[in-house]
Amino acid sequence: MNPLDWEAPWAVVAAALFVIVMLRANATYWLGRGLGASASRHPRLHRLAQSARYRRVLGWIDRWGPPVVSVSFLTVGIQTVVNLAAGATRMRLAHYLPAVTVGCVLWALIYSTVGFVGFRSVAALHERSPVAAWSALAIAVAALTTFVLVRRRSEVQPAQS
Repeated sequence: MNPLDWEAPWAVVAAALFVIVMLRANATYWLGRGLGASASRHPRLHRLAQSARYRRVLGWIDRWGPPVVSVSFLTVGIQTVVNLAAGATRMRLAHYLPAVTVGCVLWALIYSTVGFVGFRSVAALHERSPVAAWSALAIAVAALTTFVLVRRRSEVQPAQS
């Protein structure tokens, strides 16, 4: 079920990706609502609800609400936590549904255009030179790791006066 292999017009691919991400995001939201209601009764869920990342996302949702949901679809690795937290905080459906729809449209448009170009470029590079493709991946992972570590250190260290 690789969208790169679909032999369909672009609009059909984009629409299918929209439906897929909309179902996934809403399932995560409803899972969050269930987890939010039962977190205090289950030790593992309670630990998740107390994690720093989860609390940070709750703060974003509390402060910014629906725009956080929409913008989360432009990030990697945050949208699931945001949708889960939106459900756990019982964000009103009148706010959540328009926000998630905008985010899903953006995600589907990105992945049905630029995302596929990126995937195909990496696949073409790998066909020509697997070493170059894996080297580029290693460099990207190293750069991302460095960025995260530097950012975490700057958050932990107090500002010097």
